[in-house]
Amino acid sequence: MHLFERECSIQRRHQKVIEEAPSSVLTPELRAEMGRCAVEVARACQYAGAGTVEFLLDDQHRFYFLEMNTRLQVEHPVTEMITGLDLVKEQIRVAEGQPLPFRQEDLSINGHALELRVYAEDPQNNFLPDIGRLSTYVRPQGPGVRVDDGFEQGMDIPIYYDPMIAKLVAYGATREEAIARMLRAIAEYQITGIETTLPFGTFVLKHPAFVSGHFDTNFVRDHFSAAVLAPTLPNEGTAQVAAALVAMLLSEKKPVVPVENGKAAGTTESAWRRNRLGVR
Repeated sequence: MHLFERECSIQRRHQKVIEEAPSSVLTPELRAEMGRCAVEVARACQYAGAGTVEFLLDDQHRFYFLEMNTRLQVEHPVTEMITGLDLVKEQIRVAEGQPLPFRQEDLSINGHALELRVYAEDPQNNFLPDIGRLSTYVRPQGPGVRVDDGFEQGMDIPIYYDPMIAKLVAYGATREEAIARMLRAIAEYQITGIETTLPFGTFVLKHPAFVSGHFDTNFVRDHFSAAVLAPTLPNEGTAQVAAALVAMLLSEKKPVVPVENGKAAGTTESAWRRNRLGVR
């Protein structure tokens, strides 16, 4: 049987960054046909256990077999959120030879789930992997928020493994609610010491193409650039106020200490040392 689909088109270097379930573009008919084909792929090779069949969908809603991953995938939590199943537990049951306690007709999609892969990468530098110590690491909390990770504050992000720090998952009754909860969770996720894909996640979730569901695997190429995450420069009015403040501070008169032969008059230490120590 199949557990519906996951949408994984937000990618960089052909690797997924944001996944969601269900997809916003599949019709019930297309979902059923795609699921049937996925089951047939597994049945054809007598596959037993949890696995993922990947398809490519074109602009005419025709789908094509890409590959099968004979394992759980990183984004399996979004399937768990919309089905209520523990896929790890069910996989172990199958390995033990136990029958699955549900049938295809027992399964349904409930709500919507999103996952952001929190990578130690710099989105402003072509998603270059980053390393360093997690100076701050505070997970978000609240309803509908799940964090699967393996790090704590003070730990180092090494160069030897995949740069993924965590899987940040948000669930809601609707796609809109799931997006809102994910944005809140990203804002509350505190990570310092390294660069991460959290700002990129915020950009994607707020972009009209993603919100509307009209996006594909070229999202990064078509919509993203390092400039969109650059710090906002002060506007003209703010700059004028700042300039006026600096001018005012520079114009203030300060007491002058007479100097004789490089030393403040009446003292045995140089004026340079007095000024360096804050003496005016």
